[in-house]
Amino acid sequence: MSDSTLLRDVRLPEAGPADLLLRDGRVAAVTPPGTGEDGGAEVVDGGGRWALPGFVDAHVHGEAAVFDPDVQLAMLRQGITTVVLGQDGVSMAPSPLGGPHDATAYATGYFAAINGTHPGFPGGSVADLLATYDGATAVNVAYLAPHGTLRFAVLGGELRPATGAEVEAMVALLAQAVADGACGLSTGLEYLPGGAAERDELVALCRVVARAGLPHVSHMRGYETAVPAALAELVDIARASGVATHVSHLHGPADVVEAALADAAAAGVAVTFDSYPYLRGCTILSMLTLPGWVPVAEPERALALLAPGSSRREEVLAHLAGLGDLWPRTALASVPGELAWAEGLDLPEVAARLGRSVPETVLELLVSTGLRVSAVFAQPPTNSGASVRRLLEHPGHLAGSDAIYLGGRPHPRGWGAFARFFALGVHELGGWSIDDVVAHLSGRAAALFRLPGRGRLRPGAVADVVLADPAAVRDRARYADPRRPAEGVDDVWVGGVPALRGGVFTGAAPGRAVRPGPA
Repeated sequence: MSDSTLLRDVRLPEAGPADLLLRDGRVAAVTPPGTGEDGGAEVVDGGGRWALPGFVDAHVHGEAAVFDPDVQLAMLRQGITTVVLGQDGVSMAPSPLGGPHDATAYATGYFAAINGTHPGFPGGSVADLLATYDGATAVNVAYLAPHGTLRFAVLGGELRPATGAEVEAMVALLAQAVADGACGLSTGLEYLPGGAAERDELVALCRVVARAGLPHVSHMRGYETAVPAALAELVDIARASGVATHVSHLHGPADVVEAALADAAAAGVAVTFDSYPYLRGCTILSMLTLPGWVPVAEPERALALLAPGSSRREEVLAHLAGLGDLWPRTALASVPGELAWAEGLDLPEVAARLGRSVPETVLELLVSTGLRVSAVFAQPPTNSGASVRRLLEHPGHLAGSDAIYLGGRPHPRGWGAFARFFALGVHELGGWSIDDVVAHLSGRAAALFRLPGRGRLRPGAVADVVLADPAAVRDRARYADPRRPAEGVDDVWVGGVPALRGGVFTGAAPGRAVRPGPA
């Protein structure tokens, strides 16, 4: 196969109709249509489709799933060529081998129903983890250093303020993670043990990434009507550390969210955020349902409290009995083992089939699977389709799917979010130009995470190229049938190598571990 490709008769956002020559993994030339010299290159007729820079999914839970060819196809059919892992403060590195606490085991157990189990990473540095992706997948991988993992590596699961020496140890681990190629710091302030961190700890860590010109990406302490207070905490940290601040999967009533973003800007902090275009979320069932004192980040300890005969089991059941409004809007996404038949059913239906109350059913699901259950849930009525659309028009917005690929009935966003963004922006809202598509789905994320050579197609850029027919782009995945690939993107090159041709995955693995470039 030639290492060069000439794309004839395409349209470029900045150049209009053109021929595009890809050579040695880069964009070699952009010339007027019909004038490109092939020089032995494979010639592909673009048919007047748009040639766009590969899309960047700013929020993905694909640490293990990205090795799955079906998941790679799902990404490519949406035009995604780069994913950002290490989200929500919980992922697999750094975890120094031989250290006092196995942070990889912690992250794997805690987020088993979200990130899955990496097929070949026993622990180690961010550099070690990134090496597992290099040349092993069809898409590129960037990685945020996760705060909860850093904290567990130093303190274990202790939910207390860190001492000065412990903060210094975390700072050193983070500095090495940045040197190894992390593209920022993620925090998960509703997860454990990250939620136990106090201001001084977070400011000290954010100063590390601020010095490197990299962002702090946060799952805040609250969403919906809690956005103002949660965002104010991030703004305070940003002002003290100088860090660029990005909010993960932002959602809530538009008036409340927009006012909070305006308050941040007035305080001198221009917050960016990602969102997904759905009114249902997906998370681990233990986080969604259990009281905060249950140590769900350490499944063995949590399971001991939930098991029959435990002195605190009745206390948990009493807590669950007060969540009646949650049950009908929660359906199971991933349930390993003998209860896998429950995937796709809401909790009252599962309880009815088991002949038990919903609280008892929740405990059976969690105990029988070792907490490895995820669920799709409807967000509160404070969010709405109108709010989702308004946030898409905000200048701080960029696209993130928050995709979780595990289970028989996962959330459809992993298969359709970017196609839905495209269709919403261009067709429903009618306000997005093709330049806006590039900005929201590629350029802003490439700039935020300093992904070198990405976000624009011009000579010298990395040849991550998507051919798209805007009139045909649409998502096909639904909650009842979530694994249907999107339409409208049939040809994708990653690093100049064809990864998708005619809508078919080529099986190539040109993806690379992407490290930040110069600021």
